[in-house]
Amino acid sequence: MRVVAGSAKGRRLAAPAGRATRPTGDRVREATFNALGSLGVVQDAEVLDAFAGSGALGIEALSRGARHATFVDRDPKAISVVQGNVETIGFGDAATILRREVARFLADELRRFDLAFLDPPYATTDEEWSALLAAVDATTLVLEANRDIDLPEGLSLRRRGRYGDTVVTIAGREPR
Repeated sequence: MRVVAGSAKGRRLAAPAGRATRPTGDRVREATFNALGSLGVVQDAEVLDAFAGSGALGIEALSRGARHATFVDRDPKAISVVQGNVETIGFGDAATILRREVARFLADELRRFDLAFLDPPYATTDEEWSALLAAVDATTLVLEANRDIDLPEGLSLRRRGRYGDTVVTIAGREPR
């Protein structure tokens, strides 16, 4: 994996070993960030990379001009890889890395994000997705799943793309 564009373009990213993490591939990240760029939502954004895995989504956002990224994952191996990737690329001052359950983080954290990446395990149920979408406070949400995710009232579909077995949904919420 590499950073696709921006100030860190071409820099290699490590991924956690094993099958517990499913890093977002370069092609999917490029298409997603092209769409986000056309919406003008990355520059100077406060970003949440939930279920961070390798941190590729948050790092890509930082590379493309996001102000700060918060990476959250419960897996200690993933957190170690995110820390290494962020430090190697030199984004440490613009990153907060937390080893926590995403649901617990969202319940405890009273922060609003401009852009949130939600990439939970593909086995996440519709009920779990509903709870997750209700808990995250963000203007733009990027959902990565193996199927279309139904959006609750208050979120509107901005874009949706299918890349093999991955469906990326970009949804928007009016600022409060």
